[in-house]
Amino acid sequence: MPIQVKELAFVFHPVTDIARARQFYEGVLSLKTGVQFEFSPGQWWVEYDIAGQALAISNAMPGTKSESLVLEVVSLDEAVETLAAANIPLLGGKVMKFPSCRMCRIADPDGNEIGLHQRKAKA
Repeated sequence: MPIQVKELAFVFHPVTDIARARQFYEGVLSLKTGVQFEFSPGQWWVEYDIAGQALAISNAMPGTKSESLVLEVVSLDEAVETLAAANIPLLGGKVMKFPSCRMCRIADPDGNEIGLHQRKAKA
């Protein structure tokens, strides 16, 4: 019988310091907390709802650094200004430009890479 995928369950980023990670995801990226629970003292699972999809972080689950999460932002220019104010460098040092979009890459405090992306307005 073939596997039948219903939906995307979540995207996961392993982190080592949950307080530091939450400051990044909630403070810098302004993500809103959804599901969260403590497995045992200091061992957390936290999910952020992004347009009906969940981004999960945890210091209690094993995993390797991620390099494939890309978030659509309202204004890439404003996002880059916010990153600069928070002393978060752009990986590669610049905004990349493509025919249909612009994007940059950053890393969370544990090295999980995140792309910030803005589609160009349709002509």
